[in-house]
Amino acid sequence: MQSSDWEVLQRARDWLDQGYGAHLFTVIQTWGSAPRLPGAILVVREDGHLVGSVSGGCIEDDLADKARHQQLPAQPAIMEYGVNQAEAQRFGIPCGGQLKIFAEPLTQTAQLAPMLESLSQRRLLKRSVHVHRGEVRHQYVLPEGQPYLEHDWFHSYFGPQWRLLIIGANQLGSVLAAMAQALDFHVMICDPREEMRAEWHVEGADWLPGMPDDVVLEMAPDPHTAIVAVTHDPKLDDMALLEALKSDAFYIGALGSVKNQEKRKQRLRSFDLTEQEVNRLHGPVGLRIGSRTPAEIAVSILAELIQERAQLQQTGLVSRAHRLAMA
Repeated sequence: MQSSDWEVLQRARDWLDQGYGAHLFTVIQTWGSAPRLPGAILVVREDGHLVGSVSGGCIEDDLADKARHQQLPAQPAIMEYGVNQAEAQRFGIPCGGQLKIFAEPLTQTAQLAPMLESLSQRRLLKRSVHVHRGEVRHQYVLPEGQPYLEHDWFHSYFGPQWRLLIIGANQLGSVLAAMAQALDFHVMICDPREEMRAEWHVEGADWLPGMPDDVVLEMAPDPHTAIVAVTHDPKLDDMALLEALKSDAFYIGALGSVKNQEKRKQRLRSFDLTEQEVNRLHGPVGLRIGSRTPAEIAVSILAELIQERAQLQQTGLVSRAHRLAMA
């Protein structure tokens, strides 16, 4: 399952192949209750056709109107919306929110090729554009955070910033793996049971061979990594969770009832984990939405992941803004 960014850029490539010109817009920064996060992209064709989103709709309409009247910048430029209350109301930005958007003309498919390749290969690409010269640089990187301006350069990212390791290739693991890719997680699966490996058919997820605890150690979870254990087998789940809880993973969860989770925590306490580390475990995993079927449970897990990821993104934005201010 391809990400929404891939679909937007693929459609843009089709337009360029057909001889149309277009503009790529990327959300740089938001303030207040802006509808989309930094990194959201939109492509507007020269006749006003568009794909993607940078707001709730009114800003897209304005950009499409500017395209039809040839009022969009001919060179890379920064555009701002909602700089005052009247403009915020005009464009439907709630609570006085503001958006800073990077606008970039598209004239040939070669401009999109590196981004589409990174998305197809599920590798994280850092794309840097000089605001005045239009010079573009590409570099494959490890997760770094949100798009940002640095002097005369605008840095944005294409590809999965977030990783999800699923312990367990059962039905829930399959549904969770398919859904998570649509949320731009790089999904990895670990299950040492040969019969489970033989029946695994989810495309796009990387299969990691070995015992779960060894896999967790080898992958070195960072603050962009989530780990969810769904085998319901303590022999597989617990040892992986033991290593995960000592790592930098931003989310660690395990399937099981409240009663079973308490038993699991008691077992984990018998190892060299602190009480703080044990309490990092989300169990029962997922938000409490009354889920029962594998698909419903997967939705509840991903809802909690989205919630935790959003909090981490906000923290990252504040930290980056502080670092740039001090530079």
